[in-house]
Amino acid sequence: MDPFVHKLRRHLRAWLHRSRSGAVFFVRRISYKDVRRATDGFHRVVYSNSDISAYAARFEDSGGVCLVREVKGFDEGTDHFYRHVQFLGRLRHRHLLSLRGFSVGRNRKRLLIFDNIENGSLKDHLNDPLKTPLDWRTRLQIANGVVAALEYLFLFSEPPVCHVSITSSNIMLDENFTAKLSDFGLLPSGGNSDLMPYSEDCLKQKSGKIIFQLGVLILELVTGQSSEMEGSDLIEWIQESRFYNSIDKMIDPDLGNNYDCTELKSLLAVAKLCIKSWDKPSFTIPQLFRHLQRKIDITHQ
Repeated sequence: MDPFVHKLRRHLRAWLHRSRSGAVFFVRRISYKDVRRATDGFHRVVYSNSDISAYAARFEDSGGVCLVREVKGFDEGTDHFYRHVQFLGRLRHRHLLSLRGFSVGRNRKRLLIFDNIENGSLKDHLNDPLKTPLDWRTRLQIANGVVAALEYLFLFSEPPVCHVSITSSNIMLDENFTAKLSDFGLLPSGGNSDLMPYSEDCLKQKSGKIIFQLGVLILELVTGQSSEMEGSDLIEWIQESRFYNSIDKMIDPDLGNNYDCTELKSLLAVAKLCIKSWDKPSFTIPQLFRHLQRKIDITHQ
């Protein structure tokens, strides 16, 4: 037998064995020691909540800044995390962070490593006066990019994504200020050991929450204001019957007069529609994407 064919078959058998055993066979495993060093002992916090903590990292073999996410909520002793890693490793979209690798550390600490957050989070650029202000075109591209990523996750992902969180804190910006979702994937349901399939009603409910979050995000992009406490002040403003009359007072001063009034009103109309979808969304995410593309043609700016 040709030595090359023999070697290829040997590697194929090993690949099949590892895939059947539940191990991750196509995503790089990075040592916990290297991850700890790259994050300065997990002190470079990007964002944190009850389910996820995220850190900026710079690895010796990478010139760019990476994102390390500690994922909580996976039962010990199960292959949930490995299945989650395999799922994320298959996802490919311009507006999703690409999975670079994974790590399992002390006390079953589970870490996901993503590529390219060179310009940090969207929140940094909206709220930090020392950061470069985002121009109008970039803000439109960010809104459009987030919706495009959602369309991919809900329409083209198999299985459909069960978890997505949209906030200015967890939307990352690469070296070209391209928006990248960082908090998405398959998460355990109620601590069960198997990833449960979601019903259409459940997915619709989750879509409603995600669409609502998108509406709040658009308000942040327009006003430059923080959406802490679920963006209650911004939501009250967009729900006012005559909110258009106060746009000049609410728009981010960093924009000056460098924006298109028609596009601004179209974007706010989308935000208002999203905010109303908290309980019962009247449209799907793909429909929202097409609507946004019709209202704002990013490609010709």
